Amino acid sequence: MTQSSTENVNIAAYQPLITPEQLKERLPLFGNTLEHVRQNRQLIRDILDRKDHRLFIVVGPCSIHDVVAALEYAERLKQLADEVSETLVLVMRVYFEKPRTSTGWKGLINDPELNDSFRIEKGLHTGRRLLLKLSAMGLPTSTEALDPISPQYLHDIITWSAIGARTTESQTHREMSSGLSSPVGFKNGTDGGLEVAINALKAVVSPHRFLGIDPQGQVSIIHTKGNPYAHIVLRGGNGITNYDAGSIAACEAQCAKSGVTSNIMVDCSHANSLKKPENQPAVFRDVIDQIVAGNKSIIGMMLESNINAGRQDIPANLADLKYGVSVTDGCIDWETTAQIIREAHQQLLKVLPTRQE
Repeated sequence: MTQSSTENVNIAAYQPLITPEQLKERLPLFGNTLEHVRQNRQLIRDILDRKDHRLFIVVGPCSIHDVVAALEYAERLKQLADEVSETLVLVMRVYFEKPRTSTGWKGLINDPELNDSFRIEKGLHTGRRLLLKLSAMGLPTSTEALDPISPQYLHDIITWSAIGARTTESQTHREMSSGLSSPVGFKNGTDGGLEVAINALKAVVSPHRFLGIDPQGQVSIIHTKGNPYAHIVLRGGNGITNYDAGSIAACEAQCAKSGVTSNIMVDCSHANSLKKPENQPAVFRDVIDQIVAGNKSIIGMMLESNINAGRQDIPANLADLKYGVSVTDGCIDWETTAQIIREAHQQLLKVLPTRQE
């Protein structure tokens, strides 16, 4: 019996990929754009350290599938960000990878042409080019770190990262996050429980050793220092919300008991909106009201927002795609987004400067 009869039985092919170093040489981060990334990361660190009294709001499309629409959204967001900068730091969602419960479109990196052609190298180029344009505008960027390899290609341009509910319990993602250069939020588990996220916070601050790739694409043993800027993101679960004052207090208590940071972010979508995007404004306003009433632990929120409301399936004829409408989770429209953010800004103007940890 030969080795080939037991090895790679279900592998159809291998396709060489550009290395992280080569991609960065083609699409480099430098000059003012590099400085914007450094400054924006420091803003988030300062908020988490309570050196900056503002909140940060991660807001934007559930996923990016149309670069033109993403740039239009970014231009609107940058104008709004400048308007509310006294109270809020707006961070644009630039999510290129989507976890799937079973099957479906996995995001711009995996399938940039939305037709199952899976031109991953094109996806990496497209994603990096977009991130550079957004950062050149001065916008902070966020993404979900889903694939443990892709951060080597893109993460030098990311301000804040999320680890999703499906992967918070993953040892691979906890190890990877311990080496990320950005602050990172861990969502509570899909069941709504906090234990897996709190365990993740304990793990990510520690150094780790694991297999990965280096900038030259060489398989390596990665040695990390640990990431001190990890925190919890409440997103509800199993049809139960966890953004109300009682749930926030319970999270504070559990974090304190476990000896992890009580910095809390609220995801206004997913189970907290009962998977109905039109419920996000009510969740957002409730959380702002809690801060006005004296809450000290909430440091940020997430909103799924696009130019236009709702969602759509990817049609066979891509010319039939509706402009500025999500192809994954449903979103609120731009007008609603701008309205609730401006409302929050006015409510928080006098509250945040006197807010104490």
